[in-house]
Amino acid sequence: MNVHIIQHEVYEAPGAFLSWIEEKNFTSSFSRVFIDDPLPQSADNIDILIVMGGPQSPDTSIEQCPHFNAKAEIALIQKCIQNKKIVIGVCLGAQLIGEALGAKYEHSPEKEIGVWPIQLTVDGLKDNNIKHFGTNLPVGHWHNDMPGLTKDCKILAQSIGCPRQIICYSDFVYGFQCHMEFTPEVVDLLINEEEDFLQNNTKHVFVQKPDVIRHQDFSKMNQKLKEFLDNISYKYQQVR
Repeated sequence: MNVHIIQHEVYEAPGAFLSWIEEKNFTSSFSRVFIDDPLPQSADNIDILIVMGGPQSPDTSIEQCPHFNAKAEIALIQKCIQNKKIVIGVCLGAQLIGEALGAKYEHSPEKEIGVWPIQLTVDGLKDNNIKHFGTNLPVGHWHNDMPGLTKDCKILAQSIGCPRQIICYSDFVYGFQCHMEFTPEVVDLLINEEEDFLQNNTKHVFVQKPDVIRHQDFSKMNQKLKEFLDNISYKYQQVR
């Protein structure tokens, strides 16, 4: 299995995704666009496309952020979906998946940063890839926005602050607004990028202080994410 990861910033690292790839002895490749790595021109050598998060939005222009080309990423996502590859988006990546399918991203009702629980919906509890998450699972968050909805998608999980935490767009296409890939190392990178805001925030009720975030246990959500990846990759291999 060949896994390609699009990474938008050094501090939006793949975390538990990468450790899962290594545990499975799968092949990994990267488009670290923040250092001008190119995107693949086709989906031919990709089994799983993982599109990570970032401070950008799908509307961010090249003039605003020269290393981020939303149109090019959307085109690659579309190629992977058309070729029935696994496509997983996280945060910005989830929003780009929605855009690739014609669904406009929106602002989340609440800004969420830290570790807050998500609740599976009725559809989530029926979904064979994620029903093992259980009804309530603390996971990572670092966002202002949320993915758009297509007419055929299913919302699998929500939180108090955001009604679109996990979306299934099709059998092999999932958007995660939440960050189940967070590890202590990834969280440190993110906190170092926004520590002043986190320390001084008085406006946003779902934004935790740096010390609170650092003292969270990420191992359970990491394991749940890896089980999801096991489930979807097994299903993919059965139909190839």
